[in-house]
Amino acid sequence: MTALTLSTSSAATLRADTVVVGVAKGAKGVVLAPGAEAVDKAFDGKLAGVLETLGASGAEGEVTKLPATGLKSAVVLAVGLGDAPAGDEEYDPEVLRRAAGSAARALSGTKKAGFALPASEPGHAAAVAEGALLGAYAFTAYRSNGDAKTARGAKKAEGNTKAPLAEIAILGGKPRDKAFKAAAERAETLAAEVNRARDLINTPSNDLTPKSFAAQAQAAAKEFGLKAEVLDEKALTKGGYGGLMGVGQGSANPPRLVRIAHTHPKAEKTLALVGKGITYDSGGISLKPAGYNETMKCDMSGAAAVFAAVVAAARLGLRVNVTGWLALAENMPSGNAMRPGDVLTMYSGKTVEVLNTDAEGRLVLADALTRASEEQPDAIVDVATLTGAMVLALGNRTFGIMANDDAFRASLHEIAEEAGEPSWPMPMPSELRRTMDSPVADLKNIGERAGGGLLAGVFLQEFVGEGITWAHLDIAGPAFHESAPYGYTPKGGTGSAVRTLVRLAERTADGDLG
Repeated sequence: MTALTLSTSSAATLRADTVVVGVAKGAKGVVLAPGAEAVDKAFDGKLAGVLETLGASGAEGEVTKLPATGLKSAVVLAVGLGDAPAGDEEYDPEVLRRAAGSAARALSGTKKAGFALPASEPGHAAAVAEGALLGAYAFTAYRSNGDAKTARGAKKAEGNTKAPLAEIAILGGKPRDKAFKAAAERAETLAAEVNRARDLINTPSNDLTPKSFAAQAQAAAKEFGLKAEVLDEKALTKGGYGGLMGVGQGSANPPRLVRIAHTHPKAEKTLALVGKGITYDSGGISLKPAGYNETMKCDMSGAAAVFAAVVAAARLGLRVNVTGWLALAENMPSGNAMRPGDVLTMYSGKTVEVLNTDAEGRLVLADALTRASEEQPDAIVDVATLTGAMVLALGNRTFGIMANDDAFRASLHEIAEEAGEPSWPMPMPSELRRTMDSPVADLKNIGERAGGGLLAGVFLQEFVGEGITWAHLDIAGPAFHESAPYGYTPKGGTGSAVRTLVRLAERTADGDLG
């Protein structure tokens, strides 16, 4: 991972390949953001004018490079922050995250860059560090490098990606200040775990199966002092996990249920996090049409987020118990596959008539929610790429939040926004429940077409233990980004919801569960 340091050097004296400054849209043109003073002085106070001549406008994410003068760095990179704040207002942390991410992406192949963005207080330094580290991400596990040979040994393969920015120095940071040091360490941990989730999501399904995913969880548990338990297909069958076994029975790669837990000796609260982990979703017998299968390796993004959040809680030493449940299965069509019309007996004992095998995520989550409820946590949050309907409702960058408690839903929305993850509270209309009534079972796994994202939440609520506060995050839109990168968001797996879950754990540890 990219190295991070807090530097007391000025932008003029730092020895680096590039120094990054912020520019914004002012009332009369481009204005420099705090942190750029030393660079502006090296340009005789004319840096803003030079940037405008080069076409810079200060628009959010806009990147302009120019040769440095009077600096130890060779290049100045100006990144746009959008509209300049009015009066004494400061830049929003999310604006700084995105700007730092845009700069880091533009500096691929660079050894060292100094970030002279607004970072005079720990929160802003943390935002710059977090954005830069997330922006520097690259998934290279399957790229051949310049020294590799093709399978036939014909010739050396060409290197086809630049290495991520190798070192980030946050200028204006105070390495001996406890608050700054803690902020930088948190940013490093958070970025590392978001990137862990991204790596899992980007890994192709032929390499990431329920078994190999579970093995990664076990390895991380050993490394970070977590407790891990894995139920294989024999244990799931014996235990009556009808949802997991029903979804996974059509695949040569059998399902797993993973419990991975961080405990703290002084914890007063326990959070249970439940993640949908469909390592590949073909739709099963209700096969997805052409054009909808290509990105379905990402259908385990919820489990990846939960896994990463539990590890982050352990690495940060949070005074809260956080238990992650990874409901892992591969949804495939075969002679053994679950059929439309089959009835499954779930772990809870309820029966579900399966009318659409592509509505499988709710089936594996149902078993995991019931199992998590048995431990009577203070709250349960499930995370899933659950419905296309939620994407239609909220778009590709915003996840939906449903809950059985309005205050908890509002708190999660606030937490997500604070973490920099767009979200929106969604209702769970009670009338949708009757549309899932089945003539042969306790309920069906689908109901009426309208409000499909909401209906999925209503279904899941059926499997939450009585009296337990619960929320459901549908991350189907932001979990996998298919367009051009922006800010600190790469193409491919994004690690959506990791930062929200970690912030929830932090606030719970501080006595503010919501």
